[in-house]
Amino acid sequence: MTTHVEKALLFRSLHVAGRPLLLSNAWDAASARIVEAAGASAIATTSAGVAWSLGAPDGDRLDRRLALDVVARVADAVDVPVSADIEAGYADDTDGVAQTVRAVLDARAVGVNLEDAHHGGPTPLRPLQEQAARISAARRAADESGIPLFINARIDTYLRSVGEPAVRLDETLARAAAYVEAGADGVFVPGLTDLSTIATLVEKAVVPVNVLAGPGAPDVAALAEQGIARISLGSSVAEAAYAVARWAALELLDSGTYTTLTNALDYSEVNELLANT
Repeated sequence: MTTHVEKALLFRSLHVAGRPLLLSNAWDAASARIVEAAGASAIATTSAGVAWSLGAPDGDRLDRRLALDVVARVADAVDVPVSADIEAGYADDTDGVAQTVRAVLDARAVGVNLEDAHHGGPTPLRPLQEQAARISAARRAADESGIPLFINARIDTYLRSVGEPAVRLDETLARAAAYVEAGADGVFVPGLTDLSTIATLVEKAVVPVNVLAGPGAPDVAALAEQGIARISLGSSVAEAAYAVARWAALELLDSGTYTTLTNALDYSEVNELLANT
């Protein structure tokens, strides 16, 4: 049986510039098992999908205990390494972030995304030094556990359109440098899709770079050519699944037909996948 440390080391090894780790994000045990069965080498959760599945909005609104219960269920359902999206750490202070990280490790995950967005705060992002301190607290908690947790520092400068476009990259690079110094193992910049800017970020960063992909974004080959080491689909898979739920309901109620469900997975296939976990 693969140990926790071995899974953590394996997960680290999957981050290769130019040969990116591809993550179709899951939000529960069933979606994680389906992604693994499709051939994924690792599973990453989506905080938005997890929150929605539990009846809560995304954006630091979900109870930490409920969120981490899902992480544990996902880790139990698959054999591949699991990385948990923990939003801003489900905590107001550094001690709380450390507590969340310890709980993530207890759930047998081997990576986290920790974002600098400050939902409900006075500014779109937490101040750089404050976020660096939160990452440092996460690093210490992981190191004390003996598990080489991969901390993916999410930088929301592009996702939240922080600052003027001309200086946005400079702010992103400054945050990346500070977060890496604080103990981050990688940086994640969702909302960035321009290939030339991505190339500059990869060149300047000293750790693996992760971007968010989806309709309208460059394809995997183009991103790999720029040296990207990790590509995530984020909440878009959950959004697509919920879209099917809406389309099926609308079709049933409006026309009394069921064509939306034509390409549904077979009941026995899904049942068998979960029976084998």
